[in-house]
Amino acid sequence: MTILEPLAGTVPAEWEKFDDRFDGIRGDHHLERLWTGGRWVEGPVYVPAGRYLLWSDIPNDRILRWDETSYQVSAFRAPAGNTNGHTLDQEGRLVSCEHGNRRVTRTEHNGRISVLADGYDGHRLNSPNDVVVKRDGSVWFTDPSYGIQSDYEGYAGEIETGGCHVYRVAGGVLTRVADDFDGPNGLAFSPDESLLYITDTERAHMRVFAVEGDRISGGEVFAECGNGAFDGIRIDTAGRVWASAADGVHVYHPDGTLLGKLLVPETVSNLTFGGAKRNRLFITATTSVYSLFTTVNGAAQPYDPHA
Repeated sequence: MTILEPLAGTVPAEWEKFDDRFDGIRGDHHLERLWTGGRWVEGPVYVPAGRYLLWSDIPNDRILRWDETSYQVSAFRAPAGNTNGHTLDQEGRLVSCEHGNRRVTRTEHNGRISVLADGYDGHRLNSPNDVVVKRDGSVWFTDPSYGIQSDYEGYAGEIETGGCHVYRVAGGVLTRVADDFDGPNGLAFSPDESLLYITDTERAHMRVFAVEGDRISGGEVFAECGNGAFDGIRIDTAGRVWASAADGVHVYHPDGTLLGKLLVPETVSNLTFGGAKRNRLFITATTSVYSLFTTVNGAAQPYDPHA
């Protein structure tokens, strides 16, 4: 196994407060830079059974793995279909969005890769970007065109589905759940799964939908990004939304108020909560992966026995 050595070092953890309800939301006084050397790193997912973090280095067409016990970084899969977002399903299996192969896949426990979705109504998907799994086992994902706009994050190609949409797949059936986005990107359910937040990177805002079984409704603008554009998002146990932006991570109250920011020295693409208590924040940001322990906990996931 080839070991990709991490860059030892830290940077100060700078927090900005905009609302008193941000009081008490803090953590380490420094950000650990766990690794650097990517071109555009994305899609972090923490695997509790193995105590490791996976993420995508999209242009370099590889998934990398950071071991929490040894801090060593190695290649998990390469080539990897120019993967972007990842999550885990109820059984702890890896679910991935592949830009290059224009599909959503699941890695089985024996290592075999199963295709969950690669086309809609007889047409190829664009380039699935980010993905979440609901507790009922359904898989929800966004499908913008970033992976087919050029050969940088996938392969240059044409939009065949009539636009950039949001989909749900369950029982082998793919359903379009939203078709009024320009650049659907990150998505996350509220802790009770009654709400679904989806970012639209092209419009630099985030929308919130009411979840009604296998459908969503509403779609009001929840927040406008004040620096750059939103990408990946995660939710904590209090229902606050943690969103990636050009200057770091923006934290929003469930009522849409910007509470504060965690500043990061590179443009943030995505984030996830992990560790034994789900209180370790992992951040992918342009070329590097950062981490710090926080005073909050990420919302429980479908694979979590306490969900």
